[in-house]
Amino acid sequence: MQARTLLILFFLLAISPSGYTHSKITTGAERIAQYLSLIQGKRVGMVVNHTSIVEVEQTHLLDTLLKLDIKIVKVFAPEHGFRGNTDAGETVKDGKDLRTGIPIISLYGNNKKPTAGQLKDIDVILFDIQDVGARFYTYISTMYYVMEACAENRKEMLVLDRPNPCDYIDGPVLKSPYRSFVGMLPIPILHGCTIGELAQMINGEGWIANKKNACLLKVIPMTGWKHGEPYSLPIKPSPNLPNDQSIRLYASLCPFEATHISVGRGTIFPFQVLGAPNKKYGSFVFTPRSLPGFDKKPLHQGIACYGEDLRNNANISGFTLYYFLHFYQISGEGTGFFSRPRWFDLLMGTDTVRKAILRGESEETIRNSWKKELQAYRETRKKYLLY
Repeated sequence: MQARTLLILFFLLAISPSGYTHSKITTGAERIAQYLSLIQGKRVGMVVNHTSIVEVEQTHLLDTLLKLDIKIVKVFAPEHGFRGNTDAGETVKDGKDLRTGIPIISLYGNNKKPTAGQLKDIDVILFDIQDVGARFYTYISTMYYVMEACAENRKEMLVLDRPNPCDYIDGPVLKSPYRSFVGMLPIPILHGCTIGELAQMINGEGWIANKKNACLLKVIPMTGWKHGEPYSLPIKPSPNLPNDQSIRLYASLCPFEATHISVGRGTIFPFQVLGAPNKKYGSFVFTPRSLPGFDKKPLHQGIACYGEDLRNNANISGFTLYYFLHFYQISGEGTGFFSRPRWFDLLMGTDTVRKAILRGESEETIRNSWKKELQAYRETRKKYLLY
């Protein structure tokens, strides 16, 4: 064994212990000794963003691998960009990483799936992005498209696993007519999987190319975490999820984005408040502003919004329609409350929830409507659990 390889292995063992305790989570990205041999001497493409951090040194995975002389050919960037500072829905442009000069290819714009040409000079794709556990959080849609591209072009793919900070199974399962970039897979709103487990499910259930094991996939699991254990993210995963409370509320408040109700974009507490320019919605007041690092063009910009402050609400677990039904009833607008009904249906993965709300059904009745399909999903999920 060459001296340099010995030095590398010594370094890896120092930052990636094989054992662990429950007080120390070692992410897949940090377990470099587990995947170094799979990328050494190969041309590597990375699907990463600002969350792709090796925490022991607080360095980006890209920089860490370059120090180990791994040949990184290009970086593919998801929604919000490589550095995670692009607004939701804003086009991410191609470019170069200013620090390393490595080309950055956008996967959020016209090109959401790597093309054959973009993969031609790559042997293996390495995917390392922090998910939050919600179906409409688009990083998992990007992962699906990358897996599909790897399958079509016979490229290897490594998924470096990270914990799920919103580890619940809840909400309706997506129906195929409502498939979109905010819902690519037949899974519930809260899927209860890590990205590694979800990648295995995509492969195992034949959701790519209508056959099983279509992607040459390998998952590098984390250590020190198991389902049901809390996880606080060290870095905000996107501009408008700045803390644990926003992540806990995200799945339940995101459907409001199909209405005229603000979820706090343009404030320093997005996805923690609700309101609109009408005092009937509540006594808490906030005014959305153009706020770099959060949202530059928020709903109701510069207009006082009245509603509710949920920042100190500790009774949050999973997905609930409570807030949505409450504001819908206060509005008295009926169908007019859904300013973008198609968008609401895409977020829900079905039109049955919107129609049930318009019929005046209770949350309990609506939840019972997806109970059977949710149980079937739970059984499917069991086959792919790693923790």
